[in-house]
Amino acid sequence: MAKFFGTNGIRGVFSEDLTLEFVHDMTLAIGTYFEKGTVLIGFDGRESSPVISKVVSSALNSIGIDCNVVGIVPTPCLQFAVKTLGYSGGIMITASHNPPQYNGIKPTAKDGVEISRGDELVVEDIYLQKSWIKNTENWGTTGKEERAIETYLKGIVSQIDSKLIESKNFKVVLDLGNGVQAVSAPDFCKMMQCETLLVNQNIDGKFPGRGSEPTPQNLSELSQTVTENNADFGIAFDGDGDRSIFCDNKGNILTGDKSALALTQHILKKNSNSVIVTCLNSGSNIEVLADKFNSKVIRTKIGSVEVSRKMIHTNALIGFEENGGYMYGKHNQVRDGCMTLALMLDLLATGKSLSDEIANLPPSFTTKDKVSCSPENASKLISLLKEEFPGSDTTDGIKITTDPKNWVMIRPSGTEPIVRVYAEAESQEKLDILMSEYLNKVKSIISR
Repeated sequence: MAKFFGTNGIRGVFSEDLTLEFVHDMTLAIGTYFEKGTVLIGFDGRESSPVISKVVSSALNSIGIDCNVVGIVPTPCLQFAVKTLGYSGGIMITASHNPPQYNGIKPTAKDGVEISRGDELVVEDIYLQKSWIKNTENWGTTGKEERAIETYLKGIVSQIDSKLIESKNFKVVLDLGNGVQAVSAPDFCKMMQCETLLVNQNIDGKFPGRGSEPTPQNLSELSQTVTENNADFGIAFDGDGDRSIFCDNKGNILTGDKSALALTQHILKKNSNSVIVTCLNSGSNIEVLADKFNSKVIRTKIGSVEVSRKMIHTNALIGFEENGGYMYGKHNQVRDGCMTLALMLDLLATGKSLSDEIANLPPSFTTKDKVSCSPENASKLISLLKEEFPGSDTTDGIKITTDPKNWVMIRPSGTEPIVRVYAEAESQEKLDILMSEYLNKVKSIISR
């Protein structure tokens, strides 16, 4: 088990468990894993990010590794730049959707995808053994990288029917969530001749607008802006710009599962016999849709690293998570909020409104919630549930299944001290009952 890497990179409260000394030594380990430069460094808008960036670059230089700093960019922009501009690896400084006091470091391999779970353990072993490069001769240098955003946007445009999209003059609302898609998504919409309305557009590491994670509960301003302005749709990004939650033309906030189904159907119409990778907590309709297009679904543990690396090994075209993380293999096998926005424009340019597209999907009823819980109590909770429900899928937490359409999954978060509860049922009424029952069960066990 990894000690420092969670579901997605290393995260912690800055200056408490994510100290500058820890960042320095962990960077030495990551640099040793990369072996050579040049390494690309980017960061999100958190207040601690610039100082962490300086520590990361100086640590790399101290062991003879060159690096370039790109500054504030979305995580997928850094990843695409690593892949296309010939870097040996990348380090993104971000805590994604975590609260403002957090920050983190996320290494990217030279293929533009987060390092694998196995390689995370290699990095941790180097860190724990302090077996990093001992440099006594040559110092590395730190430079700037100014091509990343342009390269990223050109890469996205190359994957869609840009001329058709431009001809439609879409009206789009972007809820940037005070996050870093502010440096790319509005420019992309301008390139596509979209009329664009911006919500929470200023980059601010305190995330004062609606918090760093887009949820149905905090996207009322997005929904209202869409309906008041008769926009074609809205989209909300998380703090580091790799995830996206959509709002349809009627103001309905869509689950990540629903938007993923709509996008996947659009892509599979042109690419049947494809492979789709998704996590255990995604809804069951993806298998229904895949069958329709002679395609195959592979399920993984939760986490974008799991999905991304499985996509590479299986040459999958599509990957997604229910939290709004969507991956298009022809571009890069990582979650990418702006690429997902582009795919939605590509879909809607073919004719129907987003609400009509959603209405034509097989009906699905999914939900999720979270309960505050210490790691110790989370371990106790999962153990007791395994005893109560023998035979359940325990690949990742526990998934208790009645049939493919009726299940509950309970899993400790890998990024914060909570337990997440996911559920799917064949009707909204059954879903409400199922979720209520298991939330009460979880809270009861934790409080014992």
